[in-house]
Amino acid sequence: MASIVAKKEEEKKRESHKQSLLKEKKRLTINNVARKWDLQQRVASLSITQDRKDSESPPQEPCQMDGSTISEFPEETGSLDPGLSNALQGLSVTDTHLVEIEGDTLSLYGSGALECLDRNWSIQTAGMVTTVSFTFIEFDEIVQVLPKLKMKFPNSLHLKFKETNLVMLQQFNALAQLRRVDQLTIDPQGNPVVNFTLWKYYVLFRLSHFGMQKINGTEVTQNDMIMAERLFGILAHVASSELPQYRMISILGDARKKQYRYLLDSKGKKPGIVSEETNDSKRLMGENTNRATLNYTTREFYHEKLEEIKDKKKFCKMYVEDLVREATAINMKNEALQKLWPQMFIELVRDAVIEIRSKDSYMKLCLQQITDQK
Repeated sequence: MASIVAKKEEEKKRESHKQSLLKEKKRLTINNVARKWDLQQRVASLSITQDRKDSESPPQEPCQMDGSTISEFPEETGSLDPGLSNALQGLSVTDTHLVEIEGDTLSLYGSGALECLDRNWSIQTAGMVTTVSFTFIEFDEIVQVLPKLKMKFPNSLHLKFKETNLVMLQQFNALAQLRRVDQLTIDPQGNPVVNFTLWKYYVLFRLSHFGMQKINGTEVTQNDMIMAERLFGILAHVASSELPQYRMISILGDARKKQYRYLLDSKGKKPGIVSEETNDSKRLMGENTNRATLNYTTREFYHEKLEEIKDKKKFCKMYVEDLVREATAINMKNEALQKLWPQMFIELVRDAVIEIRSKDSYMKLCLQQITDQK
């Protein structure tokens, strides 16, 4: 009995040690991701504010920034026993992102964590996730994986953003491509957009087809929806009226595709299941066309499009210049022909008359030409 009790105590200690190790590894990884994020933000800030002279000699800057950053995120391993501290050496250097599922929440730390959306998640695990939290990840990078998020975790209803560089209202337009969002939490830390007085109303207006229930933990009321429509309704109207017709047709086409996809998905399902999905269908098909014109283009995609437009303009310019040169050459030849044609016509008629003046010789010449062709 004493041996069994001793073994159980030893197992408890090992399990406790293991849990402590995992918790500390998680903390160190998050600290490392935070340091990397802070360094990136400082570099980005310097790239905007520095003049060209300073940017030509930047080697000393990263060292200074790295030192200051590390001091803001201390390792704090002094309270651990020596064995655990030794086991944790090097973790803060090698781990640059963290993916964690705790309960119904999927937490992603660092841009590298977005790669987890390419994994083959089990149906049970994916269906269990209702909250997705993004931390220390650029929002523009998150936008690129939203379609994957919609497919991999169809039951995700609550999105959390902390240190994601949400800086303007236009970025919220990107969330419209999701299937459903009931709750949205934007942490003030690292998201300057929350300093705008009307940011919540814009979210409610742009994502009205989702029927948002909570924003930053506060219940959404009918008065909030009315106010959102009053504040930003004219914006959608102006955007749609200024949009080229071909873009409007494209947006309408996308809306019809969504409706068609939903109808296909609903076929063959039991009536009870279909009735349960009624609210989802309204969200899926209820996006107003005017609101759909308010979209968001990431900086990378914008620059790619800008380069593509420049290449097209260059090609068009060269093509038009070639056409102009060809048309000019044809016109010059036509003018020269008009000047020379009277004399050329006289010479052609003269040569023809001289050639057929002797019928016999002309016939022999023609027969010879036919023979040569054979």
